[in-house]
Amino acid sequence: MVQLYNLHPFGSQRVVPCKQEPAHFCCGQDVLFVAGTAASCRVEVFAVREQGRCEALGSFATLGAVLRMAHSSAGDYLVTIEEKSKATFLRAYMNWRCMSSGSSRVCVRMVGHKMEESYSETLKEQMSVVEMPLSDPPLCISCCPVNGDLLVGCKNKLVMFCLKYRVINQNLTVLDFERSLILHIDNLIPAEVAFCARHIAITTELDVLILKLELVQQNADMTEQCTQGVSAPENAVDRGVKDESPSTHPLQLELDEFIICQKPMELLGEESKLCEIPVTLESTELPTEDTKHFQVQYLLFRRFAPDQSPFGFCEETKLHSVQLLPVYQTAYEETENKRKILSLFCFFSLPHVGYLYSLGKLIELISTYQYSEKSEQAVLTPQFLHVITSQNLQCFTVRCSAAAARGEDPYIDTTVRACPPVTLDVCTLRMQLFIGPRAICHFKNHIILLTKADTEDITGRKKPTRRMLSRKADSIKSRANSESEPGWNLYIINTVSTIQLYREMVEYSRTYENVKTESCIHLLSEAHLLVRAAIMDPYFLKSDEKEDLVKAFRESCAFLGDCYSRFDTKDYHLALPYYRMSGLSMTEVLKRLVSEGDEIQTYERGFIFYLTHSLNEDSNEELSKESGNKVLQIFYLTDPGQLPHILCSPSMRNICPLTAVKYLQKVEKMMPSVVLTLTKAFLALKMGDLTMYEHEMDSYKETTLACGFIGQPRLLQQRKEGIVVPTEFAVHLKEMQPGLLVAATVALHENSKIELEEAENFFKMLCNSSENAIPQLLVDFWEALLLVSSQEEILQEVLLRVTSQYVWRISSKQLPETKPLKTTEDLINSCSHFGLIVPWVTSIMSVGCSSHKDYHEDISRLQSLLCSQSINIASALPVLEPLTETDSVGLTIRVLCNTRLGKYEAALDQLLRRCPDAAVFYAQHELKGDNQALWWNKLLPELCERTRLTGNDVPVLISSLK
Repeated sequence: MVQLYNLHPFGSQRVVPCKQEPAHFCCGQDVLFVAGTAASCRVEVFAVREQGRCEALGSFATLGAVLRMAHSSAGDYLVTIEEKSKATFLRAYMNWRCMSSGSSRVCVRMVGHKMEESYSETLKEQMSVVEMPLSDPPLCISCCPVNGDLLVGCKNKLVMFCLKYRVINQNLTVLDFERSLILHIDNLIPAEVAFCARHIAITTELDVLILKLELVQQNADMTEQCTQGVSAPENAVDRGVKDESPSTHPLQLELDEFIICQKPMELLGEESKLCEIPVTLESTELPTEDTKHFQVQYLLFRRFAPDQSPFGFCEETKLHSVQLLPVYQTAYEETENKRKILSLFCFFSLPHVGYLYSLGKLIELISTYQYSEKSEQAVLTPQFLHVITSQNLQCFTVRCSAAAARGEDPYIDTTVRACPPVTLDVCTLRMQLFIGPRAICHFKNHIILLTKADTEDITGRKKPTRRMLSRKADSIKSRANSESEPGWNLYIINTVSTIQLYREMVEYSRTYENVKTESCIHLLSEAHLLVRAAIMDPYFLKSDEKEDLVKAFRESCAFLGDCYSRFDTKDYHLALPYYRMSGLSMTEVLKRLVSEGDEIQTYERGFIFYLTHSLNEDSNEELSKESGNKVLQIFYLTDPGQLPHILCSPSMRNICPLTAVKYLQKVEKMMPSVVLTLTKAFLALKMGDLTMYEHEMDSYKETTLACGFIGQPRLLQQRKEGIVVPTEFAVHLKEMQPGLLVAATVALHENSKIELEEAENFFKMLCNSSENAIPQLLVDFWEALLLVSSQEEILQEVLLRVTSQYVWRISSKQLPETKPLKTTEDLINSCSHFGLIVPWVTSIMSVGCSSHKDYHEDISRLQSLLCSQSINIASALPVLEPLTETDSVGLTIRVLCNTRLGKYEAALDQLLRRCPDAAVFYAQHELKGDNQALWWNKLLPELCERTRLTGNDVPVLISSLK
C-alpha cells in the first residue's frame, strides 16, 4: 500500500499584509483576525477574497496583549483572552464590521447589562465590547459553531455563556451573553477546550475528557436540581499514586526531583465514568419557564504517558489541537436552511501521533495519524487533516465523510449503495516544505499559516536534545524574543478545488492500474470520499461546483465499479452498488468492460456478480441483440448454470432465440434441469416451434414442471414498473394446460415468489378481465390454494374470497366463463375445508324451486364450505347478505350460519316457518348432547301449537308431530 501520494492539494500562496508581527490569529466567515504581539495590543482584520486575496478592513485596539482568540460564525463575534498588568480579561467584540465603514466609536459594556433604548440606538454604528468578568482567570475558550454559545476554561471549572439575541425595538436586536452554567471539575487545569452541540472536549497536558450535556425533563420539585453532581466511584481505576496531599507527605523534598507518571488508559462510553474526575453542574441563569436543566454524560477519557527513553525524559510530550468537528446531513433544496448535525468527531494530537474519534451512538477511534516528525499544531476539516511540523505542512486524508455517510444512509454497505470503509488506511497526500511553521488555522478552502524563521532555520537546524528527568527545570521554555527572530510571514495558502484535486487523484490512480491493484482502489476511494465530503458540506447548494461535484461523484462510483469488476479482489461484490450509484446503464457498463472482438478476454467475479444481479432484477432496460448475445457468451464461459435464469430476464427480450437454444443445448449435456427444459420450451414458443415445445414439456411430469417454475418464476410472470405481467408462456398454458398454470402459481405463492394480490392481478390480466370481474381461473387458483396452504391468515382470506364469488354468481345468476378444473365432489374428497353436505340441507333443496338448477355446482360448493369447520362464520355473514330466506338456497345458508353460531332456536324457527317438514330431520342431525332438551322445550310445543292453530289442513305438521 502506498503511504504517500505526492499530490498537490495546496495551490496559490499569498502573504497577508500585516503591519505588526502576528502572535495569534483566527478566521471568521469571510475574514481573518490577526492579533499582534504584547507590544501592539491591536487586532487587524482582513477580508479574504477569491484565491486567497486579502483586503485590509481595519483594526481595533484591545485592552491588553491577546493570549487566545476565537471567532463564532453564529453571532459573528470575536472573543479574546487578554492580559494586562498580569491580570487576564475575557472580552467579546460585537458589531466589529462597522469599523470598515470608517467608524471608530466603541461601546464597552458588562455582560448582561440592561441597555436603555436611547443608549442602545448608538450600537448600530459602533463596535460593542462586552466584558465578561470571571472569578478565576480564563485559560482557554471555544465557541459552538451551531448556536454561538461560549465555553471558557478556568482552573477546576468550565463556564458556559449562552448567546442571546435581545430585542431592543423593532429595528434593533443586540447580541449579549448570559452566564448559564458552570461545570466544576476537581483537580483539572484545562489546557484547551472544544465546544460543539453541547459536547465538550477538555485536554490537559496528558489527559483528554469528552463530556456531553444532556437536557433532562423539568420535575415539579426543582429545588435540588440547580446543582447536580456526577462523580466516579472511588478506586474504580488504579491511578498509581495515593490520594494523599503531596504537601503532607514526609518525602515531599525527595519527590520534587521526580515526576510521578500515571499509567495510560482509554475508557469509552459508559466506562469513561470510571476516570475519577467528578463533574458538578451549577446553574447560574435566572430561572424561567424555559430554563434548561442538564446532566452530564461521560463519552471518553484517555490518559497518555510521557515519552520516556534510557537517556531521559521528553518534557515536550503534551497534547495539543483538540477540536470537535460537526459533519452535517447532505443538503437538499427543501431543507437548505435546516442543517442537521449528522455526526460529530473529536481530534487531538500528541507531538508524534494524532487521534480521530467518532462521537456517535458508538464512541470509537476511527483513525490514528503517525507524523514523520514532531508536530507543532494540527487542524481538522471534513476533507483533510493539516499538520505543521518544524519544517513541513503535511496533508492527511480523513474518514469523517465515510463515517457520517453510514449514519445518514441505512442502505450503505448493501447491494444498493456503498462507501469506502472507515478503516481505510490513512495516507499522506502532501508534505510541503516551509521554514519555521508555528501556527495554522483553516477556513473554507484556505489555510492560514504563520512562519517564523529562527537563525537555526536558516543556517541548519540543530538536533533537539533530550532534557534530563527533572521537575525543577521549567517544563515550558518560552521562545526567543521576537526581536531576535529575523523573519516572519503570515501566509494564506489556497487549497485547490475539490474537482481539481479529484481529477489529479483519478489521473494518478492510473499509474497503479496494472501494477498495484489495491493502491489503485485506495486512491480512487480517497477521490470518492473527497467528493462525498464536499457534497455533505452545508454550503454545497451555493457552490459554483455543485453540478461538477455531482458529476464527479457519479464518475468516481463508475471508476470504483470498474476496479471491482476488472480486478480480482475479495470485495468484488462492491461492483454492483458502485455501478448503481454511478447511474450507468448495463449497456454502458458492457461497453466499458467488454473488448470488441476479443475472444480470449477473461471476466472477473465482480463483473459477473454485477451482471447476474442486474439481469435478475426487473429492469426496464432492454439490451440490444448484439449485447444480449455477448452476455450469453460471457455466462456460457464463466457460469453456464446461470444461463436459463439470464435468458428469462426482461433485459434479454431482444436476443436471438435460436442462438439461446444452442447455448442451452450445450449446457444441458453438462447440467440438465427442469428450469433449463422449461426455458427451452419458452424459447420454442418464441420461435413458434410447437413440436419442440411439446417435446420439452413431455420430458417431465406435470407436478415436476409445476415445481420447476419455482426455480424461475419469470418464465410465467415478469414485473413492469412494479406490476406483475403474464408472459407468452403463461398465455399459452392458459389455453392449453390451465391446470399446470394454476398448480405452478400455487407453488409460487407457497414459496413466497408471488403475493395473493399479485396472483389475483396476474389472472385478471391473463383472462383480460375487468378490474371488478373475477375469472374462473382465479377461482380455480383459490380453490387449489385451499388444498395446500397452511397459513391461517391466508386461508381465511381465500375462504372469504371464494365464498364471495359463489354468492355473487348465485345471486346474479352468472355462470363461470370456463369450466372449473375441479367439481364439488373433487373438492370435498381432497380438501378438508369443503365438508360433507348434511342430509337436512339436501332435504330442503329437494323440495325447493328448480330455478337454481343451472348453478348447482356453486350452490353445492357454498353449502359444503359452510358445512366444514374452517370458515369464520362471523366474518362471512356480510358476504352472505345477498342470499335471502325467500328461496331454498337462502334458507339453507341462513340455517347453516345459525347452526355454526350455536343459535339452534333461531334455526328451528326459520325451518318451522319456511320448511317445517325438514325441522325434525334437522333436529335429528343437529340437536344432540346438551341441545337435546330443545326437542321437548322448543320443537314439540311449537309443533303442537302450530297444528292446533292451523287444524288438520297442514299434513306436514301432523306427520312431523307424529
